[in-house]
Order: sequence, then C-alpha cells, then structure tokens
Amino acid sequence: MVWSWVAMASRWGPLVGLAPRCLWLLGAVLLMDASARPANHSSTRERAANREENEILPPDHLNGVKLEMDGHLNRGFHQEVFLGKDLGGFDEDVEPRRSRRKLMVIFSKVDVNTDRKISAKEMQRWIMEKTAEHFQEAMEESKTHFRAVDPDGDGHVSWDEYKVKFLASKGHSEKEVANAIRLNEELKVDEETQEVLENLKDRWYQADSPPADLLLTEEEFLSFLHPEHSRGMLRFMVKEIVRDLDQDGDKQLSLPEFVSLPVGTVENQQGQDIDDNWVKDRKKEFEELIDSNHDGIVTAEELESYMDPMNEYNALNEAKQMIAVADENQNHHLEPEEVLKYSEFFTGSKLVDYARSVHEEF
Repeated sequence: MVWSWVAMASRWGPLVGLAPRCLWLLGAVLLMDASARPANHSSTRERAANREENEILPPDHLNGVKLEMDGHLNRGFHQEVFLGKDLGGFDEDVEPRRSRRKLMVIFSKVDVNTDRKISAKEMQRWIMEKTAEHFQEAMEESKTHFRAVDPDGDGHVSWDEYKVKFLASKGHSEKEVANAIRLNEELKVDEETQEVLENLKDRWYQADSPPADLLLTEEEFLSFLHPEHSRGMLRFMVKEIVRDLDQDGDKQLSLPEFVSLPVGTVENQQGQDIDDNWVKDRKKEFEELIDSNHDGIVTAEELESYMDPMNEYNALNEAKQMIAVADENQNHHLEPEEVLKYSEFFTGSKLVDYARSVHEEF
C-alpha cells in the first residue's frame, strides 16, 4: 500500500510542481474578471427599496379579516384566528411530535372548563382573543412605519410627506420629488405609479378624521394602513370591494356577482379545477355567513358586519363552523383526537400519527 502511494507520487511528481503555478494563474484570471465587472449592488438596492415600499404601503392581506383587500377570500383566516401570534409556528419542517404537543397546549388553553372538549362559546372567546393579538401586532408595526414617514417628528404626516417617501421607495430621488412638490411642479411618474398614487390619496382622505386637515395622526395613519381598526375605514374598504364586484351598479352584491371568476380564461383542467373551487367556496361563504337574512342579496351593511373582525356574533358563527369541520362524532364539540386529525385546517400543517399520540401529548 505504501509502495503504491510512493510510486504514484514519483509518477505525478512533475505535474505536482505545476500546481502552485496553475493556481496562481487561475487566481489572476479570476481577479481580472472580477475587476472587469462592475460590482452588482442592484439586488441589495432593490431589496432595500422593496422593504421600504412594503413598510409604507397598506398591506393587501389583513390578518384576522375574512376578505382580502381585493375581495378574495382569506384562505388562512381559520389558522390566523386559531393561532394568533403563533401563526407560522407549525411549519412542515418542524418535528411532528413537538408540533402535536404545541397544538395540545393550545387545546388546553381553549378548553377553559378542562372537560377535554371545546364548545362553541369557548372557541368564540379564543377567536376574539387571537384577533386582539393581531390588532396589537398591527398597531406596533404601524408605529414603526409612522416614524419612517414622519421625518420632522411632529406627530403628524401630510399627504406630501407621504408622497415623497412613497416615490422614493419607487426609485425616485427624495430630494428632487420634495423640491418638485414645494415648487408645485409636475411629477414625472409612469401611468401605473400615478394610478396607485390616486388610489392612495383617496384612502388618505378617508383616513383623515373630521375636521379634515390632510394631516394624519399616528392613530389615523394606523387606519390608513389597517382599515379593520376604524369603522369608517372598514366601511370604505367594503365600498371598494362592492364597487369592484358589482356588475349592475345597484351597490349591492348578488350571488352570481360574488362568485364571478377573476379576470382570465381557463386554459387547462387544472385551471378549471381551481375555478370550480373558487365558485364553490365563495357560494358557501355567501349563503352561510355573509347573506345574514338569506334573501339572495348582500348589502354593504351585511358585508361590513361580516368583515368586522371584532364582531362577537361573527366570531360565534366562525366558532361553530370551525367545530363542524372536525366534529366527527357530531357532539357539537371538539375533542383532542379531532383537532389533531384535522390539524391541517387549524394550523396549516398535517401532523401525522394523531390518534396514537393524543393521550401521550396530554
């Protein structure tokens, strides 16, 4: 064995001597190539701009609210109101046993009277508690974002101050935009950005509580970013959704209008299945939860009541619906085995071996 290595070393000896020189040449080539190319900082700048834009733009998704800003159903709603701040704590790569134990800890917190069953009233209380957690998170985030757009720290943000920060996040020079606004000069922005600005300005005016002064306080800015925090802004959000879905101009929604497919054509069977599910899910939501008087028409008032995250009556309806999904023994309560079996509905993750481990987790 030793001889084989010695023989190999003697055979390759001349080539081994070339190795340092080859490595030196390779390093020189790489160095020349690197110096010939400009440093690529664009991705870093883009990430910074995207982060800044996301901080000052109203989010499309609102945790604990039934509909998205565009009128789509919030697919993660049940997980949001069941997990609260623990949302995202049940990732697929987390060890299943630990996730099951965590889910059972939540079960025991919901089960106030410790009878190993969750009633609709217990679930209602829990939903309200978790929704309040999302409210608190939104308030804390809004405070941070408010400081970012209030450069002089006077506790008020004008529309012009906000517009400067927004256009700066889009790549415009903050100094040039500020000067153009100060001199009342026309801003050169693309059509898409102009449309976004106009929509934001409408929303800004709505968030400005009477008497209107076009200056938003910290509380008003919270309503601007999160309409669920203000009755007036929630009403404005509902009005926008009705406007987008209302096809006959009567300012209310029929079932065909609410379930109408988004713009686009079905190109394959997979797309057809997605569209079929879209119609099925929205029909169920319309008939069972939104149309409270079951007259086949949803008014703006009904939609507002449905979307109000702090509506206790809605929370009770949601609690009953969530229980019905997993209530296999039809006793109108949730039991540990049922929650573990339907863990994907409650947490977004499927936890295997639920039945075998339920007693062990308790």
